[in-house]
Amino acid sequence: MNSPGDPAPPSGNEAAAEALLSERAPLMGASPAEVESPEVRIRRLSRRGFAIGGAAALAGFAGWRWLITRSQEGDLPWPIRRVLEFDERVAQAAFRPTRLSPEFPRASARMPRVNGMVGIAPSIDPAEWRLRVVGSAGARGARSLALDEIKALPRVEMTTELRCVEGWSEVVHWAGARLAELASVTGLATRGGQVPAAGTTTGELLEYVAMSTPNGQYYVGLDMASALHPQTLLCYEMDGHPLTLEHGAPLRLVIPVKYGFKSLKQIGTIAFTDLRPSDFWAERGYDWYAGH
Repeated sequence: MNSPGDPAPPSGNEAAAEALLSERAPLMGASPAEVESPEVRIRRLSRRGFAIGGAAALAGFAGWRWLITRSQEGDLPWPIRRVLEFDERVAQAAFRPTRLSPEFPRASARMPRVNGMVGIAPSIDPAEWRLRVVGSAGARGARSLALDEIKALPRVEMTTELRCVEGWSEVVHWAGARLAELASVTGLATRGGQVPAAGTTTGELLEYVAMSTPNGQYYVGLDMASALHPQTLLCYEMDGHPLTLEHGAPLRLVIPVKYGFKSLKQIGTIAFTDLRPSDFWAERGYDWYAGH
């Protein structure tokens, strides 16, 4: 109990008023010029945001100017090329021959869009066409194969996704022969130029595969491991029908573990080599490895 001389405690309304006054106390003695209006505060914050944004834009422009003035490697500034090379090392480390691209029901397949005609001859006679296969011995070990000889290899059918680096994809039904079968039959994928025996080690295999159209206008390079992947096909049928000219007749590559620009249409030459091959799109700034 309070003594008679003690002041009475403030009521609830009085306490709220005192709190409000304490909050406003710094302003009560201020002049109108010292009190910042909402409009003034917004203008001040806008100026601060503009200054920060301008500084960020200048830093970005300076970085862009630095980047585009670096020396070029494969039609790209070398820092971007280093990023692509790092991505390639990561993708290669994750690659496994037993890791398959997803397969889909046959009914979900459809004819894909025609996307790119570079290197495709306006007309070609499948009966006259020949596939030239070259190995480590060069011209002395070259083979020339007709389409019927490709078709005589074990037939494989699969329904996989054709993925384009542009961002679209379509499920397609393919039929053909494994590139690994061609490598085995000819023996041209080995350094000794012999048909590999069972249990062939990677040390006996050449490192790369180069492919090009008959006129040489379009060409791709592949690492040997991806080329010999069980889903890498020399395709002669699509959606149950022979290839059309637009889709690479009479023979095209299908490699689901890579982006679509690696699936060369209208193959003319296959070369097994230890030299890293040129690649049409890698020379124009794309990733050489192109795995996904």
